[in-house]
This record gives sequence, structure tokens and C-alpha cells, in this order.
Amino acid sequence: MPRTTEKSTRRPANRKEQIALTAAELFCVRGYHHVGIDDIADAVGITGPALYRHFRGKQALLAGATRTLTDALVATATEAAATEGTARERLDATLIALIELSWQRRTAARLYQWEGRYLADDERAEVAARTARVLRVLRDLVLETQPRREKREASLLASAVASVIGSPSTHRVSLPRAKAHALLLSCCHDLLAVRDLPPPARRASTPAATPGVLPRREVLLAEAIRLFHRHGYHEVSVEDIGAAAGINSSSVYRHFPSKADLLAAVYHRATARVEVATSDALGAGGTPAEALGRLVRSYVGLTYSHADLAAVYVSENDNLPAADLHALRGAQRRHIDTWVRLTARPGESVAQTRFRVHAALNVVTDLARVRRPGVGPEHTERLVRALLQH
Repeated sequence: MPRTTEKSTRRPANRKEQIALTAAELFCVRGYHHVGIDDIADAVGITGPALYRHFRGKQALLAGATRTLTDALVATATEAAATEGTARERLDATLIALIELSWQRRTAARLYQWEGRYLADDERAEVAARTARVLRVLRDLVLETQPRREKREASLLASAVASVIGSPSTHRVSLPRAKAHALLLSCCHDLLAVRDLPPPARRASTPAATPGVLPRREVLLAEAIRLFHRHGYHEVSVEDIGAAAGINSSSVYRHFPSKADLLAAVYHRATARVEVATSDALGAGGTPAEALGRLVRSYVGLTYSHADLAAVYVSENDNLPAADLHALRGAQRRHIDTWVRLTARPGESVAQTRFRVHAALNVVTDLARVRRPGVGPEHTERLVRALLQH
């Protein structure tokens, strides 16, 4: 197919939206810092100068991409919720519409999760406000269909449902559209049917830091994890990590040859903790259902207690050296295989089970990432069990 340019073809009316969505896809696939203006222009089929007619730079493109995605979410949710029908019919219509939107924009949908770190503060606030509008629509529909629900429970369920709907963007499992839609809708219904949520969790106190107790290498790892999560890998230098650990950059290199090696060490640490937790959960004996229950509790607890590490683990893998990335993906596949083996249902294909497992794990990731008052690991554990146990 010949390359089109704005000189040779009539400019589409939705060119700006097309550019924004293409940028969102590339940012998600390659990472924000691995994508240039020319990459985006080439994918759209225009020149770099032509792209600048719509966006003044890559930062503006990121803001435009997140705005386009979140505006679509708000419009889809509010329009579906306003359709005629019973409360249950309008709730299902909203879920189905959001699932369809998530499916259509599967490659770009995870932009809100991690690349949003690179937005300016006011842009992040706008994204948060739009996301909150969607969650309020879902919450209000839950309350309308289940009037005895407490508002805090309805808010939690709305957040978990949104995580399920967005979960296809976090993996590459292939499933026909109709089967994927049906499975995601079923997962949403499983969550909304949960009746025995724990009471509000008390805010756990954070133990005071004890500098000087950890070995220097461990301090460097801890500071790298914190900074990578807060600012993103590319925005953090070896000097930043050293300063946070109280040493100069030359001392950092005694422990890690490069920043990439430090990131790899972070991933190996996360992988090791997941593997140990999984082994402990499965090695305690009992039935498969009991083993699954222990695995859910262990994984949720690990994600909550090491939230920064968990966030880096799912957001920065594209920056790993090739050999480490290959090893990580192998470990991740084995981990998912374990969940699939324990949660397989009669008549369900392996791909469908994988889809459901990824949906459940995304609920854990999102609820641990965005801490909500009164919501703790026990709430997340109960929701994950609803998605996986049968």
C-alpha cells in the first residue's frame, strides 16, 4: 500500500484523533521514551512537519492521547447509562459498551496505567477526573441495581469491574471477539455478585525507616525501585539513585555496572519473590482449591506489601536488556501457567482461562496501585477469589 501524505490525499476530518490514537498505541507497545515524532508520523502516513500542525511536541501528543482515550471512556459510559431500560439493562449496556471500546483500543488502553507518569501535574489531574467520572457512572448503576449496597462497596466493585474491562490491554492472549466479550462480561457479573466483602480496612501504619541496617546493595535496590516507580526509568539517573541512597554515583557502579543492570536486578528480585510465594502456597498440601486460595492470598499480600516493586515489575520491562527480558517473559509464562492449571473450568479453553487469570491479576495490580480508603488486601483477595474459584 503506498504511503499517504497530506499533500497527496485529502486530510481526514479526524486526523488529530487518528494521530493521538496511533501515538497511544506506540507509547504502549514501545514505551514513551522509545517513540519519536517521526515514528508516529510514519505510522499515521504523514510527515513530521505535518504532525506538528496538530501537536506541538511529544509531550503534547501524550497529553492528547490520554485525553482522547479518557474522553471516549466518559462518552461511552454516560451514553450507555442513559439508554432506556431497567437499571440492570442499563448496567449491562454500559458494561458491554465499555468492553467493546476496550477491545477496539486494546493496544492503547493501558496508557492510563503507566505512561501517565510522564504527564504534567495538571494533565494527570484531568485524566484522574475523567476516570473518576466513569467510575461514578458504574458505581451509581451498581447502587441502582443493588440498593442495599453501601456506597463504599459499590465504589470498590466499580473499580474492580473497570480493571477487568481494561485487562485485555495487559496481555497478548488471542481469543475471538465474541468469546472475549462474553468472558469479560461474565467476570464483571462475578464481581458484582460478591456479597460478603470484609468491613473497611484500617489504614496500616508504615514502619519507620532504619538507615544503616540494610547492606548498601539493598539500599540501592530499594531507592531504585522507589524512583523508577515514581518517575519512570528514563527520568531517573544513576546519580539520582546514589543521592537517594546517600552515596555518590561512582560508588553505585561498584554494585551495578549500569542503570540497566540495576533494573534487571529489580526484576530478578521481583521474580524470585513471586516464585518463592508461589512455591510456598502450592507446597502446603491440601486440595487444588485450597492451594488456589493460598496462592491468591500470597500474591495479593506480596503485591500490597511491595507495591512499588510490583508497579515497576509490570511497567518497565521494555527497558530491560534483551537477555533479561527473555528470562523474565519465560518466568511470567510459567507463573501464569500455574494459575491456569489451578483455575481451569470444564468446557473452558486454555485461552479463556488465561484471559480470566489476566483479568484477576489486573484487579490486584490496579487496586494495589491506587490505594482507596478502607480497601485492603483482604478486599482484593475476596474479589480475586470470585473471579477464579468455581
